[in-house]
Formats: sequence, C-alpha cells, structure tokens
Amino acid sequence: MARLKFGAFLAPHHPIGEHPMLQFRRDLDLVEQLDALGYDEFWCGEHHSSGWEMIASPEMFLAAAGERTKRIKLGTGVISLPYHHPFNVAQRMVQLDHMTGGRAIFGSGPGALASDAHTLGIDPMTQRDRQDEAIGVIRRLFNGERVTAKSDWFTMNDAALQILPLQEEMPFVVASQISPSGMTLAGKYGIGIISLGSMTTQGLMSLQQQWQFAEDAAKKHGTKVNRADWRVLLTFHIAETREQARREAGAGLMRWHNEYNVGTLQRPGLTAFSSPDEAVDNTAFVEGAASTIGTPDDLVKTIKNVMEVSGGVGAIIGFVHDWANPENTRRSWDMVARYVVPEINGYIDGLRKSQKFVIENRAIFERAGQAVMAKIMENEKAAEALKVTGVGRVAIPAVNAPDLQKEAAKR
Repeated sequence: MARLKFGAFLAPHHPIGEHPMLQFRRDLDLVEQLDALGYDEFWCGEHHSSGWEMIASPEMFLAAAGERTKRIKLGTGVISLPYHHPFNVAQRMVQLDHMTGGRAIFGSGPGALASDAHTLGIDPMTQRDRQDEAIGVIRRLFNGERVTAKSDWFTMNDAALQILPLQEEMPFVVASQISPSGMTLAGKYGIGIISLGSMTTQGLMSLQQQWQFAEDAAKKHGTKVNRADWRVLLTFHIAETREQARREAGAGLMRWHNEYNVGTLQRPGLTAFSSPDEAVDNTAFVEGAASTIGTPDDLVKTIKNVMEVSGGVGAIIGFVHDWANPENTRRSWDMVARYVVPEINGYIDGLRKSQKFVIENRAIFERAGQAVMAKIMENEKAAEALKVTGVGRVAIPAVNAPDLQKEAAKR
C-alpha cells in the first residue's frame, strides 16, 4: 500500500479574546513543530470576517512559516479566487514558491464565508464560475503563456509572469465540501482535491460518491484524477487515555461549537451543547462519528475507516483547533506523529517481525550462547573471572551458563 501523507489545516479557528499577535506567533510555532515531527503538509486559509478566522493572507503567513521550516510543504488552504485578480494570485504564488524553496501548494476555493463575499460586494451566485475561470487563466500563466483575457470581473492585456514557479509543476488543489462542484472542477482540470466536508458524518459517508463526481468530470474533459492527490480533512484530539482526551478537549469543543458554529455562523440544524461531556459524546462517540477524541489507537481506527469508505485517499489532514490548551494541543500532534503515522504507514512492522523472529527461534540463539561459554571454559583465567563477574553481569543468557562449582570439581 502506498504511504499515506499527513498534514494540518489551519483555518484558523481561534476563540475571540486572545491577542492576535500572539495567536499568529503560536500558529507559526505549530508549523515549526509539525515540520520537526515529519508531517508532510501544512495548509492555512483566507478569511475576512467572522472574528474567529483572522488570517487574511495565507501567502504572507506561509512565507513566514517557510523561514522557520525545512521540508514541510506549504499550501494555501485556500485562496478564494473570486476575491482577487487572477494575475495577482499567480504572481504571489510564484513568489511564495521561490521564497520557500519550491514547497508551495496552490489551493483554491470559491470563498467559504457569505460575509466575506458580502464585504467585497460579490454575488455568491458567481463565485464558483469565477473560481473555474481563474484556475484556467492561472494555469496558462504558470505554463509561461502570454495571456489576453477580458471578463466581467477582470481584464488582462498581454499578461505574462516575469518568473515562473520554482517547481517544474506546482501542485494545484481545489477545496470540496459536500456539493459536487469542487470534485467536478478537479476532474475538469485533472488536479488535486482537499475534502473539507469530511469533518461531518454526512461528508464522511459521501466520500465514495464525491470521488465518482471527480472521475466522471475527468472522463468528460479527457483528463485524469489520482487518489494520491486526494486529501481528506479530519478533526481529532489525542491523549494517553480517552478520559484524559475528554477532559482536555471538552470545554474548548463546546465553546467552538456553541460560539462559532451555532452562535456566529448559525449553521442550520445545529443546537448548542449544554455541557462539555455532551459536546464530546455527540462529536466523537455517536454512530458514524467523523471526529476522534481519544487515544492513538482510536485515531488509527478512524483513519482505516476513512480509507475503507472512500476507497483510498492520498493524505489525512488534521484540522487545527483550540479545543484543548496550547500545551495539550501540541502534545496531541506529537502523539499522532509518534504513534499513529508509523502504525498507518507500517514503519514499525519490521521491528515487530524482528522481535517475533527472535522469540520464536530461541533454540538457535541458545546454541550460539553455548558456543561462547565453551570458549570461556577452555581458558582457566576466563573461567575464574566468570566467578567474579557472574552470569547475570555479562551479555550471555543465564540458560547457557555452566555450573561453576561442577566445573571446579571436574578439575
């Protein structure tokens, strides 16, 4: 099985009340930690309203993150294309790619918050068509073409990039919720996908159908989509025990749900939780739960279920949240890297097989120990020294050690 990639997605979702400067710095600290732990990708988004999401320029944030990190890929998750002139987006992404040494991933979307579109005076009915139009133009610019184009929202006259991306082919990724539009767009252009709707039970169970939308669109447009380029977003908080994870995440989860999802966005069908325990139970311990609050083994089970219901994806991207305090949040990401990633990708299978082989072939290795002891007993001084050092103080299995008193009697 191909190795599964792992990453993090920072919207961000920070409760209102903390100094924004310190939030930015803590988020950069997290990217640095994830890079050191071996995570493959880090994503951050673009928002202009709601209070909880305060990164307006993912390119600026990722440029700063690039200076703190060495190998982790840095993705815009996402740039809302209808909010920008496509030429400016292309320019900024090229600059980001060069500034990060070829680690940029270009993720785009139509814009997630209706309040953002309202702020910018954009008709929500035009957003998805504009994203499609912008992707087509940006791909041409990245290919080195000189583009002249006139639209109802932008104009280009003989536009060409002065420098091209550092990567031979910068990855293109589109965001997908539960509607087919994102997957269809990925299929049209033969590009990657990051599924954001998988954080809900409904979105998780629809993954297989979602992929079918992408394949149908690819077939229609003569392109190909690859499951290795499909990223699925999950929410989790991990600790040594389920009880500890529950204690650490409950209050923050309740606040996030009540103040953000219910109170701010007023998502249809959602009601406020009355206690942290109710928040945890209804988020992570209901039938078909898409979130995991528990141990590394619980998250391993969730990921294996995602692979089964989806038919296979290329990356699991964890959603960054403030359910727990900063210290416990960092420890959760650390535990995922230490225990979940190697279990999923088989990094410790060889160690387990090696241990099992030694246990099951004990007789072979005892024979080797007997040969060592025979050599020791051939030398009187070595035999005398063994009386002092004792069998328990040398790297020889006790079962192979001779009876020293019996050996002395023989002599």
